[in-house]
Amino acid sequence: MSTLTTALVTAFGAERVKIDAPLAPLTTFKVGGPADVLFEPVNADEILRALAIARAAGQPVTMLGGGSNVLVSDRGLRGLVIRPREGTVNAVGVRLVRADAAITINGLVRWTINRGFAGLEAWAGTPGTVGGAIFGNAHWKRSNIGDLVESVRLVKPNGTLLQAPADRMEFAYDYSRLKRTGEIALWVAFRVTPGGDPAALRLVARESLSFRKQTQPLESPSAGCIFMNPDPSRDRIPDGMPPSAGALVDRAGLKGAVVAGARVSPAHANFVINDGTATAADIKRLIEQCRSAVKDRFGVTLRDEIISLGEF
Repeated sequence: MSTLTTALVTAFGAERVKIDAPLAPLTTFKVGGPADVLFEPVNADEILRALAIARAAGQPVTMLGGGSNVLVSDRGLRGLVIRPREGTVNAVGVRLVRADAAITINGLVRWTINRGFAGLEAWAGTPGTVGGAIFGNAHWKRSNIGDLVESVRLVKPNGTLLQAPADRMEFAYDYSRLKRTGEIALWVAFRVTPGGDPAALRLVARESLSFRKQTQPLESPSAGCIFMNPDPSRDRIPDGMPPSAGALVDRAGLKGAVVAGARVSPAHANFVINDGTATAADIKRLIEQCRSAVKDRFGVTLRDEIISLGEF
């Protein structure tokens, strides 16, 4: 065994440390090669211990949340992949709710609705975990998850712990400081409003779910939206066209385009779906085909919303 594997097995037991672990089943795209080493911590202390072991072994670390919004290379990922699997949600006073990074957004929404805390119910149906949503400042319609954040507990690459208020998180469209610093979110405190009627909150959640089902290809494996919407302040959008990546891909003639087992969704041109036979390379080729077509046709360079992990 490698130094990394030996140290992890010593710390957590052989049954919890997975070697050459398949990652495709752990992503919503259902593609990608194996992790050299996979560990699934159940609390923040285990995350910190695993990070320290990887640092001591000189091995890279990749954090994997719910597996949405990522495309894992067919070659897999080197070093250690940490996939947090459990966590808790707790009220902090009457206007804050603290959720561990491993909690799914849907799990957080259910928790708040059941206790009459308003503010997060419209995020029902959002794939992935709290940590992943904070990393990319997940957006829904015209709202960003960062708009609801009070503070985030972080660990720096060197192991230092800190708590960052929302105004220090550098939240922007599809962005947080985590993309720049390599810090990892351990838990997040969200602002909520107490005293909500759970029945009314559930109605909002159901409406959100219904809208997603009507507008997104949820029946097929995908990673969510592939591209960020263009920014009218920096991208020159053709007259009469909305600042929408999906609209640009559609009008460039790529809706329904196919590369092997990957297809641009006929329902939403900013989604690429896997018909069950696609590889990560197929998906990547189709993404680049869409980017090139939009650039050639409209002069707009689409930027990735999904995160590519590994070598392509």
